[in-house]
Amino acid sequence: MEITMRPIGWVRNRVKEPRPDGWESVESVIELEQEMAPALAGLDGFSHIILLFWMHQIPEELRVPGQRHPGSRQDLPLVGAFATRTQLRPNPVGFAIVPLLRVDGPRLHVRGLDAIDGTPIIDIKPYLPPYDSPKDARVPSWVWG
Repeated sequence: MEITMRPIGWVRNRVKEPRPDGWESVESVIELEQEMAPALAGLDGFSHIILLFWMHQIPEELRVPGQRHPGSRQDLPLVGAFATRTQLRPNPVGFAIVPLLRVDGPRLHVRGLDAIDGTPIIDIKPYLPPYDSPKDARVPSWVWG
């Protein structure tokens, strides 16, 4: 089966090359296609949003579902790609929950988005704590170790 998507907008910021960390203070503008502007109605009432994006600079040959040490830390166990937040995945779909600073027409101002300038945005959702942060969530001990 083939899945076809089209970007609804693009990330605009000063980060031109992928980097592993240091995104906390990066402010980005999500420039949406003008036709998407009506879909933003009511979004400004939310403090945080979920952004789905396509990590377009990940080479095809690196999109393999292998195993790795999380964060490239050899002291952490070797786990499958799906047990990590690595960019190196079969479909380079990015996911981020970020503070929504403001909505300005078809532009969303956010902070902390780990996506470089020109990254295609494929969807936007409001962050809903009761659904997006379940009280019974658990993680392996090595995550915080």
